[in-house]
Parts: sequence; C-alpha cells; structure tokens
Amino acid sequence: MSNILIVDDEEQIRNLLGRYLEINGHDCTIAANAGEAREIIQNRAFELILCDVNMPGESGIDFIRYALGRYPDTAAVMVTALDDPAFAEAALEIGAYGYIIKPFKPNEVVINVANALRRRMLEIQSRNYREELERTVEERTKALRLALKNVQRSMEGVIHAMALTIETRDPYTAGHQARVTRLAVSIGQELNLSPKEIEGIRMAGMIHDVGKIAVPAEILSKPGDLTDIEFSLIKTHPTVGYHILKDIDFPYPIAQIVLQHHERLDGSGYPKGASGDQILIQAKIIAVADVVEAMASHRPYRPSLGVDKALWEIGENRGVLYDPEVAELCIRLIRDKGFSFK
Repeated sequence: MSNILIVDDEEQIRNLLGRYLEINGHDCTIAANAGEAREIIQNRAFELILCDVNMPGESGIDFIRYALGRYPDTAAVMVTALDDPAFAEAALEIGAYGYIIKPFKPNEVVINVANALRRRMLEIQSRNYREELERTVEERTKALRLALKNVQRSMEGVIHAMALTIETRDPYTAGHQARVTRLAVSIGQELNLSPKEIEGIRMAGMIHDVGKIAVPAEILSKPGDLTDIEFSLIKTHPTVGYHILKDIDFPYPIAQIVLQHHERLDGSGYPKGASGDQILIQAKIIAVADVVEAMASHRPYRPSLGVDKALWEIGENRGVLYDPEVAELCIRLIRDKGFSFK
C-alpha cells in the first residue's frame, strides 16, 4: 500500500481520484489547494503526489517544485486539462514523472500511478545500490580484487532486473533489447572495438529502453497510430533512462549511450538533437541495431516490414542518419556473414 497525496481544487475530481486509488489499495490524503498541501507535508512524506496544475493561489507546478525539493524521493504526477506537448516537457523538467489529462479514465489513473511508483522504486534501488557499493569498497580496500568481482556481479543483476522490468510490461517487444544487443555487439566486434567498449555496448543494449518505465503500457501496446502527445511521451524515454542510470557508477558510459540511442548523424534525432562526433560510437551502433530489429519485428501497430526493408533503410540513409561504417558493417553481417535474430 502506497501513501498518496491528492491536490486538486475541484472537490469532485479529488474525491474521484481518491476513490480510484483507494480501490486499488492505496492510502490517500486529500488537499484542496497548494497551501493546504504544504501544511500536510510539513510533518509527513508521501510516496507519490498527484497534483492539479491550475489552482487558485500557488500553481501545481510551483508546489511540486517545492515538494520535490523537500522530499526528493517522492514521485509526482500532474493532472491537467491541457493536451499540450510543451506542458509535458515542462512537467518533466521540474521532476514530475508524467501527467494525466482531464477527463481521465480510471485505468489511466491507475496505470500512471503504478508506473510512477515503479520508477520511483527503481531510482531508490539504484541509489541504494550505489551507496552500498561505496561503503563496500571503502570497507574492503584490502580485498579490492574480490570487491570488484562482487561489483561486476551486482551490475549484471541490476542490468538483468531492469531489462526484465521493461519486457514484462510490454510483451510485444519482449526480447527486443536482447536482440538489439546481439546485433550491436556483433557490429562492435566487426569494428574491432576494445573488449571494454564492447562490454559497454552489451550492458547499454540490454537496458536501452529502460526509460519506457515512465510510458503508460497502453501507449506502448497501442495498435493504432499515436497522437502527438503520446509520441511526445514515447520520446522522453531516452532522457528518463539517462536519469535512472546516471548516478550508478558503471565503468562504461551506459547512461550516455542510453540517452543518445535515438540521436541521428545529421542532428534530426532526439532528445538533444546531437550530431556527428557528439554521438558516442556505442550509441551509433545501438541506433542502427535498434532500427533494424524494430523494422524486422512485428509491432502492435504494424506487421514486420522484413529484414530486407530494414537493410534498405540503413543503406539508403548511411552517412545521413546513420554512421556510414556502422551501417555498412551491419548490412555485411546480415547479408554476407549470416547473422540472424533467430
């Protein structure tokens, strides 16, 4: 059972939200405005705050900024009547995990809250893992070799757990991260990258979509076309993944690779619009492997386009969207060397 604070100036809305969540086993406290909510959180922390944006007096955005400053381990989800991608970006910038658009459906509320609580748990576990790791290294300086082996095993466990978390939420892409990793590692070996660089590709590939933990499952498995706001939420997953991973002390730039795996050579990708040498070679490799696997696999919104179509895509856009050497090696691996996802 999670403790949730609901802040909304409309009595009907806050009572409705409370009823939805209490039916699903959560303990809810209700506040009519930001001032009342400030008084409530003076002596009590909540696992999640569900907050309206536009309220008399202090806005929901300002209140959440204050609340997260006081309780950084609290998850926040905004409630708004505005279906605006710019607002989605603003909400994420202050630390909110997502938002719900009025009028909302019960399942939408429950799914958003569950996703926010799950992401909060992942971030706390990641931080606790890091802190425990630091204590372990400090206490066992005389047994450094053994400690490093334990770190490696722990990192493998974190990677495995994160990969499973994503795949259990989205059965349509189950195995996607593993297949992308197999192809990306093979490309890295063809490029004669160092064992350390290839290990970084392997780890990053296994969790490159971990940021989708913040995207409602109904959007990930939606059979039809996505709306602009739904696609804007999908596009946040590299940034969310980066924030989940950035404070874990990996020996490889895992967080940065995850952040950049949808960037493109000409700067047309996301989330930063990075281009050329601004993009890590590991991210360029995963980008190509990701496109090929996605096009060659079935998705809820379309059947498989086939490997030939995928190879045509990266061949047609090598040097424009994709690193030319990476694209060429990928094509050669599949056409000439018999690489297969099966």
